[in-house]
Amino acid sequence: MDSLRILLVEDSPSDVRLIREAMKKTPIPLEIRVARDGVEAMDYLHQAQAGLVHCPDIILLDLNLPKKNGREVLAEVKAEPKLKQIPVLVMTSSKADEDVLAAYSLNANCYIAKPGDLQEYENVVRAIEDFWFMTATLPHQFAAA
Repeated sequence: MDSLRILLVEDSPSDVRLIREAMKKTPIPLEIRVARDGVEAMDYLHQAQAGLVHCPDIILLDLNLPKKNGREVLAEVKAEPKLKQIPVLVMTSSKADEDVLAAYSLNANCYIAKPGDLQEYENVVRAIEDFWFMTATLPHQFAAA
């Protein structure tokens, strides 16, 4: 794998900045594509299905999004045969049991409560890297034409 492709679906510019900053220290080359709402995320994923852009290896998904919420995005991704194998890591501010249950019911691969500051983000990103980037074997995705 030349680099790990991440689709970050997040509408908060400060959270995008914190996640990008925390991921700068990873030893693996990353390509981070940001979708600022659920519609933009699904448009990108449909382009990937059509071979117009590279498919992400992992999706980091906020639940509270404009236009189309994270639950809707998760349901659509997991309903698409070519997309459902992409690990979707829900990273959101909610710690509510009903949100956790709903995310797992829609086949999220994990649920992470958003950290409060850069140091906590770095700790969470290290844990994501250790498992998803270094330990887990990710499926080979279809590539852009």
